[in-house]
Amino acid sequence: MNNRKFRIQTMNKIAAEGLELFTDSMYELGPDIKNPDAIILRSADLHKFEIPGSVTAIARAGAGFNNIPVEKCGERGIVVFNTPGANANAVKELTLAALFLSSRKIIDSITWLLSFKDHADKDHADKDRADKNCADKNRNGGLDIPAIVEKEKNRFEGPELSGKTLGVIGLGAIGVMVANDAAALGMDVIGFDPYISVNAAWNLSRFVRNAESLEAVLRDSDYVSIHVPYSDKTKDMFNAGSIKMMKKGARLLNFARGGLAKEADVISALDSGHLSVYVTDFPTEELLGHDKVICIPHLGASTPEAEINCAINAAKQLKDFLENGVIENSVNFPRCQLARHSPYRLLVANRNIPNMVGQITTLLASGGINITDLINHHKDAYAYNIIDTEQEIPAAMLSALEEIPGIVRVRTI
Repeated sequence: MNNRKFRIQTMNKIAAEGLELFTDSMYELGPDIKNPDAIILRSADLHKFEIPGSVTAIARAGAGFNNIPVEKCGERGIVVFNTPGANANAVKELTLAALFLSSRKIIDSITWLLSFKDHADKDHADKDRADKNCADKNRNGGLDIPAIVEKEKNRFEGPELSGKTLGVIGLGAIGVMVANDAAALGMDVIGFDPYISVNAAWNLSRFVRNAESLEAVLRDSDYVSIHVPYSDKTKDMFNAGSIKMMKKGARLLNFARGGLAKEADVISALDSGHLSVYVTDFPTEELLGHDKVICIPHLGASTPEAEINCAINAAKQLKDFLENGVIENSVNFPRCQLARHSPYRLLVANRNIPNMVGQITTLLASGGINITDLINHHKDAYAYNIIDTEQEIPAAMLSALEEIPGIVRVRTI
């Protein structure tokens, strides 16, 4: 078995609870590590970074990964990990808060009330400077805030959530939690996700109805919450056409990615009254200027619990990959797990094309290497192989494997 020391480069501030998993003698860790085996990061932009040739894996302590050049990493056989679900509860809680904020005009009412603060502060300053008779007069002539509130509070009236219909688009870790908790609040919840996983389906409340199409959800929902990953297929999925399917006066919530909603079309729907409110965790200058938009400064995962969970999950995935070659939660390579029963393990990443396994095993057999166990999985453009052997594979054979057309990375542990 390979007893080498692994080198991990850290970017951004990663929670100590995650980094502590690398403190044993097998690891060297820090922001200035040269020629690292792996990188662990949060929001650092790797599109502008020269990723060393030594890197075999990158772990993002968070769900999003648009700060990582995933396609280029795949071409080099670099496995990119993320941590879906680690910040799910944090995002869910903020989404639930947004449901209330979108209905009850809470922000507008507090902003209005704070407009009286300057007057009150001036009153107090005047009292400090005045003599007793003048101070009494100022107190008598001051604002009667309780009376003003009772007179004006109807301006901020808004509907209750109970009994209203919420459409949840995307039933991953976050979407399922939002759907379940909204149902517990008394909302009629409709979910839509043609790619829902078995685990997510098991966790979904029986009170959440399943929709057969996106249109069905949009047509019937008073509130719509988006929880799908950003990709070429989902970019601008909420555009003039899909928004037109929504109920007049519906409220739209986006705590997934800014690019999922076409900004100009959302603003147009708000201007026409077709949408009542848009709440998003991804502010822009245009959205900040609209009085029907509630912008939150990307706080979805900004809790200490979420940061710790993401760091721990990212670290665990990196350790298991570096020490055992297994893959869990990769965005560019398939999930691949194999219990280890041999001291020698070969790991091969290749393009998802025919006869790759045959070529690999034939070459091993020609060199007298006996395979004790093997697993091969594929995902989109790439496949991954874990091969346990009775003998250690010589360097010449590893070089020969690397020369097979379609193979992008060979590693032994």
